[in-house]
Amino acid sequence: MKMKGETPYTIAWDAENNCIVYIDQTLLPGRYEVARCRTVDELAGAIRRLAIRGAPALGIAGAMGVALAAVRSGERDPVRFRRDLHRAAEILRSTRPTAVNLGWGIDRVLGAADAAGSVEAAKEAAVREAGAVAGEDEVTCRRIGAFGAELLPERCTVLTHCNAGALACRCWGTALGVVRSAVEAGKDVRVIACETRPLNQGSRLTCWELAQDGIDVTLITDSAAAYLMRKGVIDAVIVGADRITRDAVFNKIGTYMHAISARHHGIPFYVAAPVSTFDPARSEVDVVVEERDRGELARCGDRMLAPDGASVLNYAFDATPLDLVDAIVTDVGVLRPPYAESFRLIEGKR
Repeated sequence: MKMKGETPYTIAWDAENNCIVYIDQTLLPGRYEVARCRTVDELAGAIRRLAIRGAPALGIAGAMGVALAAVRSGERDPVRFRRDLHRAAEILRSTRPTAVNLGWGIDRVLGAADAAGSVEAAKEAAVREAGAVAGEDEVTCRRIGAFGAELLPERCTVLTHCNAGALACRCWGTALGVVRSAVEAGKDVRVIACETRPLNQGSRLTCWELAQDGIDVTLITDSAAAYLMRKGVIDAVIVGADRITRDAVFNKIGTYMHAISARHHGIPFYVAAPVSTFDPARSEVDVVVEERDRGELARCGDRMLAPDGASVLNYAFDATPLDLVDAIVTDVGVLRPPYAESFRLIEGKR
């Protein structure tokens, strides 16, 4: 998808002003607005309120956040400079505990800065490495799209959940990148997008992206997916991922129920994610699943949707066991069960 406005990308580095430029996703689809982060605290706030979101985009944000801390630092002493840089990194790392790409991007730039011989060299290395993380994302998504497009029939209807498109990456997307690549290859692909409660990333973001591209998209309630599978409307399910452990895929809450329904109805369930999203050293039980604010469920703007006396459990993600996943589309190829064996293909590439 070609973005409009000041930047063709979801998130970018403004070299002239040494700041981060991003599309504020909380305003879509009603308003398209480009915003700027000039401090680490501003970036952390943008991540927490989901103005910047999506696993690959968070990896870029983490990388650029460390670069931002570096170039904005007035510290000349190397020891104190690195201490402040690591402190900024931990502020960013704490914003979204489930998404693994955030820490991956942070660590890449920290490593580059720590290896530099002086403060100025560390600043240059941080900006350079953050740029590399961003640049690689576009190549990565294109590869995921090309591999995934081969899995889709010439004519099909695909269900997706949440938003794993250009807005969740630098551009192109993972799950939606597969759709885009298939359409680009001449396939007739229609998309059914779940609304993705409670923040409606499916209706607000996925539908907006695909409508911008002229790709056929139909919005449904999250709870309608199983019924449409039973009616034979859906040919495949494709979702993104925020973390893939050795036994589960963590993605937006609601993904697990789609995987169960797809298996019951004999529909292939695919996950599209870059190698940077893999965390094969951990299992499901090792991962902290983010719980978000009560107000996201209990209120809609000024309108109360639940009484004050009602408790709310608002998980941001769920875990789908790998035995429900038919294939994982990555930038190095399509992984299939048994995944313990498939994961060896990506060792050393993360």
